Amino acid sequence: MTIDHKLVLKEVQDYVFITLGLLLYAFGFTVFLMPYEIVTGGVAGISAIVFYATKFPLEYTYFGINVVLCIVALRILGWKFLSKTIYAFTMLSLLLGLFQSWLPVDEQGNYVKILGEGQNFMSLILGCTMTGSALGIVFLNNGSTGGTDIIAASVNKYRDVSLGTVLTFLDLVIIGSCLLVPQFGDMLQRAHMVVFGLCTMVIENFMLDFLMNRQRQSVQFMIFSKKWQEIANAIGTKLDHGVTILDGHGWYTGHERKVLCILAKKNESTIIFRIIKSIDPQAFVSQSAVIGVFGEGFDQIKVKVKPPTEPTTPTEPTTPTT
Repeated sequence: MTIDHKLVLKEVQDYVFITLGLLLYAFGFTVFLMPYEIVTGGVAGISAIVFYATKFPLEYTYFGINVVLCIVALRILGWKFLSKTIYAFTMLSLLLGLFQSWLPVDEQGNYVKILGEGQNFMSLILGCTMTGSALGIVFLNNGSTGGTDIIAASVNKYRDVSLGTVLTFLDLVIIGSCLLVPQFGDMLQRAHMVVFGLCTMVIENFMLDFLMNRQRQSVQFMIFSKKWQEIANAIGTKLDHGVTILDGHGWYTGHERKVLCILAKKNESTIIFRIIKSIDPQAFVSQSAVIGVFGEGFDQIKVKVKPPTEPTTPTEPTTPTT
């Protein structure tokens, strides 16, 4: 049995970047959110609520809930989906405990507020910018932090409900539950916690979408050059990219000309421009952003297609026609 070294290297790369993302998440959550008792969504939010109300270690609650969810979802989602998820929530549980042990505490045993008193919202912005970016890094490397992601994936498998809808609903329920915890003070203080929790949702989702969309953003090149064959060969061999050759016709000159059409990731733009300039500095190039590119080498088409219905055979009329 031969080992695909490229596949192994890609898996190792995924785990390295997932770990870096988890480090960033644990740092942002522990240093900027926990000292100010800021609530987030997901299982981390549930664990934070339990910790703020009872001082029960956050990492134990986080790990325990994820283990239960994984056991329940194992038959639904399978080991392939859950392998990196199990690694992620186990590692994150350890990192949350580790960062808490490094945080300084005051005389009452509370974590020291790094930005000082009254800086709750600034700390929320910094913390959620980090945690949202961390989630983006994890997701871009085929990972998941578990928790409500497992619930959403399980629901999505049997019901035509998007992952985002399920996650948003669960986060609203988790954050809204702060209103029912009397340990958080009077109703006004609990309402403040809910409002701050909703702000964490907005900032985390914004950073997550920003990273995901930036990484996946694609561009389209239209290249007009007399050396079109050389440029096409260079892009096809150096970037292993497909190139479409279109027939063009100049209105003013009336000359026939070949036009190269290329769809590529945005981060490949500089390399493509260098190839073009090295072959034909006088080439005319148009670059435009595209909303989405789907197919081989790009994103998958994820819409569901309804199975075709069986055509009904016409029945013979029961009465004779005249």
